[in-house]
Amino acid sequence: MTRNRPVPDVSPEDRQFIRSLIVYEDDDLIAFNKPSGLPVQDGRGITRSLDSLLDAFARSNGKRPRLVHRLDAGTSGIVIVAKTQPAAACLSAEFSERRTRKTYLAIVGGNLPSENSGMFDAPLIKVQEAGRVRMIAARGDRKGALASRTGWDLLERCEGYGMMRLFPETGRMHQIRIHLANAGCPIFGDAIYGNGRQDGPRLMLHAVSLEIRKPSGGVLAVKADIPADFTGIAEGLGFGAYSNEA
Repeated sequence: MTRNRPVPDVSPEDRQFIRSLIVYEDDDLIAFNKPSGLPVQDGRGITRSLDSLLDAFARSNGKRPRLVHRLDAGTSGIVIVAKTQPAAACLSAEFSERRTRKTYLAIVGGNLPSENSGMFDAPLIKVQEAGRVRMIAARGDRKGALASRTGWDLLERCEGYGMMRLFPETGRMHQIRIHLANAGCPIFGDAIYGNGRQDGPRLMLHAVSLEIRKPSGGVLAVKADIPADFTGIAEGLGFGAYSNEA
């Protein structure tokens, strides 16, 4: 996937760690259950990320898997990477042409919707405030505004908090987070669009599952177990136990 280069040196601890995150692997791709707090890419002082840990899979010629989509550092759950250049092109096209089906689970707080399901359909635009890039809702005719749609189900209400299942149809930066904040119910633990650590130690957003067409044919459906820290916070707020079918 890249020109030959030296095989990277990866510590035994990092090799064991990244392999422990694998939930599926075939000749074309690897699917990981990324923990909250692990960035997907290096940059801005970040030197240890899912991408850098992919060096553990480098072949003898130095070639290694590559990312085909992203999750925010605070979001846990499914991330897939391509093992070959043809697979990367195929999988990237699935995301860019919106043929994937992604499902997330989130705990939100504030003004919960009165309905139990619906669609957030608010164009978004990227802005820079105080040196930090974020998204804001914008009118559709504003220059740079991008159509953004997120379906949702409100699964449970509990003393001002809600457990929601979300289905983003588009893949804009921070899309789920800003759609929920714009609706008056930001994600618990969201440091950009909510109350951050005043709520809890992590962003309560988990990428539960992903369905995507495989380069070799057929549809792959992968799931990421709901992590213990997510479950523990949910139970502490009074929610019932959530299975990995949520």
